[in-house]
Amino acid sequence: MAARLVIAITTQDIGARITTRRRVSEGFRDAVGVLEAWQDGVLRVRKRDGTLVEIDEKTLVAAKVVPVAPPRPRPM
Repeated sequence: MAARLVIAITTQDIGARITTRRRVSEGFRDAVGVLEAWQDGVLRVRKRDGTLVEIDEKTLVAAKVVPVAPPRPRPM
């Protein structure tokens, strides 16, 4: 059975944590983070490490809302 690639996000999901897969020249690239903006065909996703990823919506092949990340365990 083949995987189904679906874009299941809209501008209504701004503020939600999402996962994306987009086409790049080397193949595909994924980004997980909070959708901060979606304007003029560009999504802005803030990753956990604080970096901001800008994604042209024309390159998206899959995207969906995902649960908030669980807290990282603290070192003992």
